[in-house]
Amino acid sequence: MVVLLLIMCALAAMISLGGTFIVLRLSRRIGALDTAPMEGQIKHDQRPIPNTGGIGIVLGIWLPILIGLIGVSVLDASSFTGVLEPIQSVWTELQERVTLGWGLLGCVLLLHILGLIDDRRPMGPLSKLIIMLAPAVVFSVFFDTRLLTMLDAYVGGSWLSIMLTIIWIVAITNAMNFIDNMDGLSAGIATIAGAMFLVAAILNAQWFIGVILALLVGGCLGFLVFNFPPAKIFMGDGGSLVIGFILAITTVRTTYIPEDATGPLSGNWYALLMPIAVLAVPLYDFTSVTLIRISQGKSPFIGDLQHFSHRLRDRGLGNRGTILVIYALTACSGVAGILLTRAESWEAVLLGIQVMLIPGAIALFEYRSPINSRGGSDD
Repeated sequence: MVVLLLIMCALAAMISLGGTFIVLRLSRRIGALDTAPMEGQIKHDQRPIPNTGGIGIVLGIWLPILIGLIGVSVLDASSFTGVLEPIQSVWTELQERVTLGWGLLGCVLLLHILGLIDDRRPMGPLSKLIIMLAPAVVFSVFFDTRLLTMLDAYVGGSWLSIMLTIIWIVAITNAMNFIDNMDGLSAGIATIAGAMFLVAAILNAQWFIGVILALLVGGCLGFLVFNFPPAKIFMGDGGSLVIGFILAITTVRTTYIPEDATGPLSGNWYALLMPIAVLAVPLYDFTSVTLIRISQGKSPFIGDLQHFSHRLRDRGLGNRGTILVIYALTACSGVAGILLTRAESWEAVLLGIQVMLIPGAIALFEYRSPINSRGGSDD
């Protein structure tokens, strides 16, 4: 199955690569370029670059899932032979996830359309937030995708778990949307985080989730060919909202206690810290820039140049240097997240401290280092 997941990843990358190339050419021809900032918003020097790249990413994820769902519905497991024979062993699991798969396609399509509309004519933050709540509610209520189900036996019952899950999904969706503020950043982080969750899914034999994550990683890799600085195309909200949503729901569905977990607290640490560890960097950016804007009396949902990436660049790292540093930090916290899935309780404590030290070191660097007024080079 691991080989098949790699094949799915390569397939998504090829679809995304081809789709992004076609979208890039068409967008240039019809003038579907990055829009001017909305009232109160601050952008870097506007470049005549299309912001429709999310279409390529979504095609790389959406089309294989669609074809797969149709195949699972009409084919028999015995149809698969040769290199595809391992599929027979997980066919029952895939069949049980058909309804979940259709729900995922519908929610992804809704968020993609929302993003495409916002990329052309910026919507108000409240309107976007209300629409983003719909997929979060659908998955947490109707598909039993919930965090901390252990709370069901206590005050609040399942509704407390549902509310926490909705908040988590919306927060991660927005975090990946927020961090899409520099060439190659959001897609690169999604690739690294998705790969970490993919490893966790493989270790726990969650093949349906593994397929989704493999497609996400492949879709982002194909897009990165055109988005790595200097970018030829942006993903826009049509891509970042979808990436954030998929990462959010897969984190929820991969936070469970492995059968061979040992130690009285190991399961609790895995469930609570694994997603937070893997997504520590986008969560740090989301939290820090929100607090900065609120402290300045600004709306946290109106974009500016005070993101984590901008703050690093302004200290002389340059664009490519900044994203490579952020890639490395994401990988460091992600590896810690994977280790949490098999950690004993005392190991989980140390890994949790390690993950907290990463944003702590970043904050110390930001506080103690001077700002370069030139903002670094645009390499």
